[in-house]
Order: sequence, then C-alpha cells, then structure tokens
Amino acid sequence: MIRLVVGVGNPGKEYERTRHNAGFWLVERFAQTSGFMLRKDPKFKALVGKNAAGAWFLLPQSFMNLSGQPVQMLAGFFKFKPEEILVVHDELDFAPGVARIKQGGGIAGHNGLRDISQRLGSHDYWRLRLGVGKPPAGAEGADYVQQKPAAEDKAAIDQAIDRALQVLPEMLTGDMQVAIQKLHSGEPKPDS
Repeated sequence: MIRLVVGVGNPGKEYERTRHNAGFWLVERFAQTSGFMLRKDPKFKALVGKNAAGAWFLLPQSFMNLSGQPVQMLAGFFKFKPEEILVVHDELDFAPGVARIKQGGGIAGHNGLRDISQRLGSHDYWRLRLGVGKPPAGAEGADYVQQKPAAEDKAAIDQAIDRALQVLPEMLTGDMQVAIQKLHSGEPKPDS
C-alpha cells in the first residue's frame, strides 16, 4: 500500500513548465481531479494534501537536489516505510509518452532521487518514472530538464500522466502488479 506520493520538481513560476517538474504535474492533476487541496505546510517545507482514502501527497518546495528533507520529515512524522512511498519524477532514459513503475534501483544521476535515498537511508521506495526524452547530442542533462518541452513532447508527457493517473488508485491500495501491467501494456509503441 502506498501511503505517501511525492512529486518532485522545482518550485517557482520560472520552473513550473520545465521537464524537471513532470512529477509536480502528475500530483497537481491528481489533486485537482480528486478534489483535495495541496496546501503550503512550512513545517514540512512542502505543499501537502490528503485524499479521501487517507493517502498523503507532497510537493517539496525546496529545489530538486534538496527534495529529500521534506520527504524524510513527513515520512518520519507518520512513520511511513520506504516501500510505502511513491516518488513521481522525470526520466531522461525514456521518450516522452513513456511511464514506468518500479521499486528500488539506482538513481541514474537524478539529484532529487539521490537526496531522497540518502535522507531515507534506502532505495526501496517505489518510483513512477515519466519519460521526458534525452537531451540532444552535446547538451547537458541538467540544462535540458530545466527547459520547457516542445509542444508535441508536452502532449506525449501529458498522455503518459493521464495513463498513470488511471492506475494510481491500484497503486494506492497496494495492487502494484495490476498497476504495472495496465500502465506498461497501455504504452504507445515506438514508430518502426
């Protein structure tokens, strides 16, 4: 069962439409469609909300590389285990439109995941990875994720978020295998 969903991104108007904020986009859309509010909570340094089923949602309001502190504070306060936490984040290794679920694993250079793993002392939390595509040859990944995606890429990311939102209820109740199967089988096929 997932008791805490964390969307990672960077706070502030200048970042809200950048690829790095894909995790924010999903949690914000879920809150909006589910009818609960995300409110600023200075104690947790985050926007925090709770849905009708009792799951907590958190958007750290520190920058991406410091995402772990709000996660650690809220998880510690409610005594959530790493395997009860889902982190939603942008993924350079997947094309826009791809969304994948996994538990544990490496951080692949993602500074938000690095900080969360260090703060929790574990890699065993769940991840919902939203593809944003690879940077062009010679471009830095850090610069690429701080830019807005092209319109067609944004549309593909939004479609992946829509598909992920359809399986989020299964994830929250702990039916991860059903969620994984539905999400991964509904993925668009690459052009041949």
